[in-house]
Amino acid sequence: TTPIADGDRIIVRATPNIYPPYGLFTLNVNAIEHTGVGDLKAAMERLRRQLEVEGLFDDSRKRPLPEFPERIGLVTSREAAACGDFLRILQNRWGGVEVELAHVAVQGASAVGDICTALAFFNARPVDDRPDVLVLTRGGGSLEDLAAFNAEATVRAVFASTIPIVVAVGHERDVSLWELAADVRAATPSNAAECVVPD
Repeated sequence: TTPIADGDRIIVRATPNIYPPYGLFTLNVNAIEHTGVGDLKAAMERLRRQLEVEGLFDDSRKRPLPEFPERIGLVTSREAAACGDFLRILQNRWGGVEVELAHVAVQGASAVGDICTALAFFNARPVDDRPDVLVLTRGGGSLEDLAAFNAEATVRAVFASTIPIVVAVGHERDVSLWELAADVRAATPSNAAECVVPD
């Protein structure tokens, strides 16, 4: 059998089982047929190729991170486990560093606008009032969940930042276009903390 991957388009033939007393509806899958790549994945690949040709992912433009940052800008949802993981590891390694949180939606209709606004806010500040590094993070998820991390507007905002950026998505298997455009890709939110401060 061919394994199913995130972004595949498939046809599933199944037999339904309905149990009204508990409102349960389940499907017993009889067959799965691959019919190609889903629209979202295909669109992301087209955008990746376009941005690659424009040079947004070139290693030659990636900047080193400051060795001893005094101020970190954190762009994520304050309710996300990723936020807590990052802050916990950060304080365990390098207590006392100032963290300025820009609370944003990391998925859904407002995510792209929230994230672009947060990046513009940090970059528009006077140089002596900016964070030394920005960390953009969230937990992992499906291609749909990560749509804001693959949106052209946010990828270009990451690329345009004058402040070095670390991007960390919760599961190492998820590689977003943000991560390709960032100065540093961290495997997880905890790893992002390990990247930005010494132990």
